[in-house]
Amino acid sequence: MAKKIIRVISRAANGTLRTKEYENFDEIAELHSQIGIDDCSTDLSLRGLPLFRGLVGPMPESKTTVCYESPDVFEFLTKEWSQASTKRRRRVSAKIAEVVTEELSEPAVKPNFVPIPKMILSPLFDVATVNR
Repeated sequence: MAKKIIRVISRAANGTLRTKEYENFDEIAELHSQIGIDDCSTDLSLRGLPLFRGLVGPMPESKTTVCYESPDVFEFLTKEWSQASTKRRRRVSAKIAEVVTEELSEPAVKPNFVPIPKMILSPLFDVATVNR
């Protein structure tokens, strides 16, 4: 199993995001006091990880990375994520939809129809007996 990387994201003095990575929780515990452990995360790999005062997390970033964020960074990134517009995609391209529409407008099974010659359609012949 690969080692977990603990990433802490906070805001620098000039307003930019500052990311620092740690290999174990001891280094983070020197900077932030531990207030408990995560026992209710829906991601089972996060259960049992420490909770720190002043940090939001733990949050999964990948299989090997756990992320903690300062509250202002968490709020900023959440707003940015929620306001990001996604480009709407069509499920079927216009050309494919046009071909499918044309195929659907034509009958799937063409009737096996042979027209009756005009000379047979005379008042002397009964149409019902001719088609037999």
